[in-house]
Amino acid sequence: MKAALRALLPSLGLIALVGCGRGGAPAPAAPPQVGTVTAEQQTVPLTRDLVGRLSAYFSANVVARVSGVLLKRVYKEGDEVKQGQLLFEIDPAYYQAMLNNNLAALAQDQATYVNNRVTAERDHKLLPIGSVSQQTVDDADAAERSAAAKVQADQAAVETARINLGYTRVTSPIGGIAGQQQVTQGALVGNATSDTGSGGTLLTTVEQVDPLYVNFTISAADLVTLRQAQNVELAQQNDTPVHITLPNGSPYDQAGTLDFSDVVVNPTTGAVNLRAVVPNPKHQLLPGMYVTLKVTLGQQSAVYLIPQEALQRDTVGAYALVVGPDGKVLRKNVNASDSYGNAWIVTNGLQPGDQVIVSGLQVAREGGQAKGVPRQSTPATASPSHASNPAAAGARIAGRNP
Repeated sequence: MKAALRALLPSLGLIALVGCGRGGAPAPAAPPQVGTVTAEQQTVPLTRDLVGRLSAYFSANVVARVSGVLLKRVYKEGDEVKQGQLLFEIDPAYYQAMLNNNLAALAQDQATYVNNRVTAERDHKLLPIGSVSQQTVDDADAAERSAAAKVQADQAAVETARINLGYTRVTSPIGGIAGQQQVTQGALVGNATSDTGSGGTLLTTVEQVDPLYVNFTISAADLVTLRQAQNVELAQQNDTPVHITLPNGSPYDQAGTLDFSDVVVNPTTGAVNLRAVVPNPKHQLLPGMYVTLKVTLGQQSAVYLIPQEALQRDTVGAYALVVGPDGKVLRKNVNASDSYGNAWIVTNGLQPGDQVIVSGLQVAREGGQAKGVPRQSTPATASPSHASNPAAAGARIAGRNP
């Protein structure tokens, strides 16, 4: 009996092993679940973040045009003045005396001219009857012409004296804000001299600050991209909007318009000069101030707005992981140098309908399987003020994916 049990035990163990092998096979692991968004072609504004400097729309130096002692200033520094408004008075005594002297000389020469004219007319009447010779008549005519020329010279001298006397009242050449006076009452000011070539004494400066110019530059490469996006000449885009952010970070409440684009690229910097006109009715902006600009220069068509967290970067460049129709994770290299709102602007590398992985990237592996679940993403419909420049975009990608 014992011998029979010993023979049966190995058979029972084999049956048990066979039974365990049939019922314990592990089920295949389910593919990881990832959140995806569908790539769709869109049209977005083409913008650039730039730095510009404000300058006056018109700026005029008020200088002394005659020499003399400055008697007084008749405007308030920093106030708005009109064109032709009196700003300074220079002692007019000398120039008044010069005018009086020239007027007297003119009167004397006019009297001489009248006498010579009467004499010439009388000699012309006496010549036919032989009372005077032809030489006498010719001399009388010459004296009349000389006296007439002297009168014309005197008249010019009188006009010059009047002009110089008028220059003693210094007026504003343009309308605008009158600045701080540069010389005080009692100072001796001088006019421009042809001998030294130096200008007259600067008295103050008047600047028109409504509107203002804002000058800035853009790289030649960006300019080419922008013009291609617009398919028109940038210099003709008088309605191109320019949005300004003040130095304290607050947005300026009025938009400017682009009004000038240079036709020459600076060979040193590779940049092109541009200029915009900005309304400034409240005089909130000041000439010389640096501001941040948001320039909308066209639109980009047939691009993809992909959430920023979906794009990664390695030594090859930027790329995105997508879930293929068969559930396989694929890598797609993309070009994304700009952003709009909370999304990258992808210009190529994707196809319409691609399921781009946004969440669950840590479990998605290129070549592996994944189950894509649509993720409710925030639409990238931010205003142009949220678009970033290429340098900032690259910095953000590099910082997120070292």
